[in-house]
Amino acid sequence: MKINLVQTNIFWQDSLKNKNNVESLLSKNSETTTLTILPEMFNTGFTMQPNKYAEKFKTETYNWLKNQSKKFNTTFVTSIATEENSNYYNRLHWIENNDREFFYDKRHLFRMAKEDEFYTAGNSSTTISFNDWKIKPLICYDLRFPIWCRNKFDLTTKQWNYDVLIFVANWPEIRNYPWQHLLIARAIENQCYVVAVNRIGVDGNNIKHSGNSLVINPRGEIISQIPLNTEGCFITEIDMNYLQEFRKTFPVGLDADNFELFN
Repeated sequence: MKINLVQTNIFWQDSLKNKNNVESLLSKNSETTTLTILPEMFNTGFTMQPNKYAEKFKTETYNWLKNQSKKFNTTFVTSIATEENSNYYNRLHWIENNDREFFYDKRHLFRMAKEDEFYTAGNSSTTISFNDWKIKPLICYDLRFPIWCRNKFDLTTKQWNYDVLIFVANWPEIRNYPWQHLLIARAIENQCYVVAVNRIGVDGNNIKHSGNSLVINPRGEIISQIPLNTEGCFITEIDMNYLQEFRKTFPVGLDADNFELFN
């Protein structure tokens, strides 16, 4: 499966500029990809002013993503500050060019930036069946919580719950070391591919981001790494046959602990 990692320098709280920038970057790329992944809150940056910049569910930026998915014949994955039923959510949007769509509200809100004071936490995760892959999309701070990310192995079917773990993020440069090492750990412990897309640039709170968007295979090896502080579209490919063979030759799922997660 071909994946387009779009690492962008986000214009602070300027949705129109960010959408124009993403469309320009995509227009320069001639290769069609199955998935196109943008950073967390790609259209505003990691804003703590949802009362000003959150959009009503399924309105402006949602419609823009639907149009772009058809224009570029791809599925978009990103998050948007969203208002619904008088609450604000950091909501991940999965939008396919055939109008199929899924949503996930960020479970773990980053209290160090007071995200928990302005947004409502989600209470359920989403696993998407897509072109013979099973994909679990998450958002930024979720990465630090291995139980929430945990892949389950079914001893009856001998199948893992998902094959790919996606993270969209606004992860600061100062914490690049845990970012990279936690992503590697998630790939190894869940025996899956991990695809993580982060922003670059300095946000409105003077916090620097350098990207370090990554694709990691189930052995924990980095197979694609976008250069730091570089904006653009970066195409990578993941291989189902490789994943299946690795799981077959190293079947840790057969010894995995059964568990139940209580919200």
